[in-house]
Amino acid sequence: MKLQAAIDRVTLEEACALASQLDGRVDIVEMGTSLVKDYGNVAIEKLRHVLKKSALLVDSKTIDEGAYEFNQGYTFGADIITVMGAASYDTLQACYEVSQRYNKTMMIDLLEIPDEKIQQILDFPEAIYAIHHSVDRETKQDAISSVALFHEKFPQIKRLAIAGGIDLSQATALAQQDLVEVVIVGSKITKASSVDKAVKRFMKEIKSDDTVSYE
Repeated sequence: MKLQAAIDRVTLEEACALASQLDGRVDIVEMGTSLVKDYGNVAIEKLRHVLKKSALLVDSKTIDEGAYEFNQGYTFGADIITVMGAASYDTLQACYEVSQRYNKTMMIDLLEIPDEKIQQILDFPEAIYAIHHSVDRETKQDAISSVALFHEKFPQIKRLAIAGGIDLSQATALAQQDLVEVVIVGSKITKASSVDKAVKRFMKEIKSDDTVSYE
């Protein structure tokens, strides 16, 4: 299982400093949506310059203009870009085609997506499908049950990620469950009193010998 650390709601300077600290220590560094909205493609370029070892995910949450946004994202240095599962099939297809052309990765954010819509968007075999619990929800996510139920409903999806309030105990259980390719962690790493120690704890629990390239 791979560890993705999400950087959100900080200045671009702070984001670059965090990215430098995380580089090579986590598998994927996420440029969160707040950074996309605050700084745009400039932030992608700056984070790409900082990151020498870790992959860069840009959480653009694309919903339309798929080919344009994905072309821009990859041109400026993204390895993985997110598109909303709620987007039209044509938008998802456009994003996927651009990703394939660049030999990069599309992540489909399944935030608030009903099963009926998921059934319509199953034919992107190289995409990562991300189970995502909204930060605005008052209820907490049971990550283990969510993944198990999703896998039962959609066993044909081989590349899964999960996000939304993931802590160390959940990450440990997810690693033991062995159904998820990427676990996405935000504040439990980037807001920790010691980012280094937090990364070490998470990596110790989830590290495996599998290797996946996102380039």
